[in-house]
Amino acid sequence: MHRPPAIFVADSPGLDFLNSIATPLDTPVDWLDSGAGLAAWLAQAELVPASELRALTARAAPGELDKVAAEARALREWFRGFVRTHMGKPLAAGAIDELEPLNALLARDESFSRVVERRDAGKARLELETTRRWRSPESLLAPVAEALARFVCDEDFANVRACEGHSCTLMFVDHTARRARRWCSMATCGNRAKQAAHRDRLRSARSGRT
Repeated sequence: MHRPPAIFVADSPGLDFLNSIATPLDTPVDWLDSGAGLAAWLAQAELVPASELRALTARAAPGELDKVAAEARALREWFRGFVRTHMGKPLAAGAIDELEPLNALLARDESFSRVVERRDAGKARLELETTRRWRSPESLLAPVAEALARFVCDEDFANVRACEGHSCTLMFVDHTARRARRWCSMATCGNRAKQAAHRDRLRSARSGRT
């Protein structure tokens, strides 16, 4: 199935996951509609190393990736409900009680730290790197869960917005200086709104002359 490139306009990987279903050109697109779709979206989001993604895809049993994609869609809609409930205001302390499904998913992660050597301008330095074991297709959900958890912990829910574009379902975190962002993108919904406003002004001017 041909689909357009995934949309990454949320300024937050966690919200970009919610935007993995959208209506970019008047036709709904679900980038997680299958195992292949999930793998393609993870590759575009750069949440899984390309080599690990290829290896997991190659050794997955028939239908296994599709099952994980179904889990990803269920996770997405659960988290969408959480975000819509709390967006527009600071996240209340009691919200932790609603996050048990996310914590349960995080508990399945097989991440670990290791010391690695980095070279910069010919000089070597040691760094502590966090990575994970990719034992099964289910592990593909681990970086998604981590992105959602970072969003919950690091972002101010008062700055979470829904695009004001007509029929647009995309969400984003408003990091602008004046917190005045209204559109998922000025090139799409913002431009459409400007064109609609221009048409309205022309109609008003014509009606004023009659």
